[in-house]
Amino acid sequence: MARQLDLPQLTFERMDAEHIGLPDATFDAALCALGLMYVPTPMRALQEMYRVLKPGGRAVAAVWGERHRCGWAAIFPIVDARVHTDVCPLFFQLGAQEMLTQTFQAAGFTRISSARLSTTLSYGSAAEACRAAFAGGPVALAYARFDAHTRQEVHAEYLAAIELYRRGTSYALPGEFVVVSGRKMAQTSY
Repeated sequence: MARQLDLPQLTFERMDAEHIGLPDATFDAALCALGLMYVPTPMRALQEMYRVLKPGGRAVAAVWGERHRCGWAAIFPIVDARVHTDVCPLFFQLGAQEMLTQTFQAAGFTRISSARLSTTLSYGSAAEACRAAFAGGPVALAYARFDAHTRQEVHAEYLAAIELYRRGTSYALPGEFVVVSGRKMAQTSY
């Protein structure tokens, strides 16, 4: 993809966020967009981001905000009624109160800033709303194991749960993001 866009300086590698296989002080910036919720130990992932940043480098992470501010959150009890997952109970943990900011602080970051951003997730149809919720989100793995009948059931339950946000044939669900940034302390010389 980078070559197709004539960006040969870019490379992509898949690796464990809690054990980044790169040298210390390699990057000027690190970004994690809606990924920390899936990491078993988010603190460890942020410590790794800190480690690979150069002194003065900046990290930014975004997570979903408070559960009650995300209209699509009803998806979790619907899926949990059919299969137990480790993701569902913890998915909104970092977005609660100042949890992500505190995790940045504990990982060693300074000059931390935080913002809560309200958004609206717009879907043109019931099928689009279900596809967005089930096919690529936090319940995708469990959903992939459902048979056709179970998929129909969960779609119906989810659409009933988000009925409040239906506007004709489309949907406008509220959502919230928490975005936190922090810096790795610059080295001081004596």
